[in-house]
Amino acid sequence: MIDPKESLKAAKGRIGAFAKAAPELMRGFSSVSKVATAAGHFSTTDRELMAVSIAVAQRCEDCILYHVEAAKRGGAEESALVEALEVAVEMGGGPAVMYAGKALEAFRAL
Repeated sequence: MIDPKESLKAAKGRIGAFAKAAPELMRGFSSVSKVATAAGHFSTTDRELMAVSIAVAQRCEDCILYHVEAAKRGGAEESALVEALEVAVEMGGGPAVMYAGKALEAFRAL
């Protein structure tokens, strides 16, 4: 079984390498990310759970790890993650079920 902590570390390393190769683009993307996850009507943690749901539906393993870690760091409870994963499964069908399992596994391991 792949270790979610090691996978997340590797994903962050790839993001860092790409940021060095394309710094202007990544500064812009970082700005988008900060706005997208800033608290407003929804808390930052709620927004991170939305991102997990979308990552599951889109089948992006690195995105799942990144946003699960951020949601957990923000105080998300496993029950909230499961609710977000239920929405992901509704929107993503059978493949989302498989990635929802990966997100839950990552939450528990991180």
